[in-house]
Amino acid sequence: MDLKISRRELALAVTTAAAVGGKAQTAQHTAPQSPQDELAAVRQQNATNQEALAKFDIAQAVEPAVHFRA
Repeated sequence: MDLKISRRELALAVTTAAAVGGKAQTAQHTAPQSPQDELAAVRQQNATNQEALAKFDIAQAVEPAVHFRA
């Protein structure tokens, strides 16, 4: 299956998913009580975001080249 998606479409899908997921999580999530709880919450959010991004298959040719310069 060859699914073509533009960067704009991908950004829209990711931000929409994050906004919808963020609203649902905000309703059930309370503020972390300690630095360890905050770290665990951030790691959980990163894992959730990674799962959302993994749903989209992007060819390497589509990804922009990145050049790090010191």
